[in-house]
Amino acid sequence: MRSLKLAIPAVLLLTGLLALTSATYGKPEYAKKEKQTCTFCHTKAGDKELNAAGKYYQAHDHSLDGYKK
Repeated sequence: MRSLKLAIPAVLLLTGLLALTSATYGKPEYAKKEKQTCTFCHTKAGDKELNAAGKYYQAHDHSLDGYKK
C-alpha cells in the first residue's frame, strides 16, 4: 500500500512533465555547422516555425550557400 502512495504521484508527475515538454525539431549540429543561432532559421528559439532563412536552408539540402538576407 505504501508503494502505491508513492507510485501514483510519481506517475502523475512524470506524465505532466512529458506532456509539457516541447519537441525539438532542429538539430544543434545545424547551428554549429552554420555558426548561427537557432533564431537565424526559426521565428523563435525552440519553435519549429521557420523564417525565410530556415525555409531556404530546408529547400537547399541543409545549406545556406547562396542565401542573401
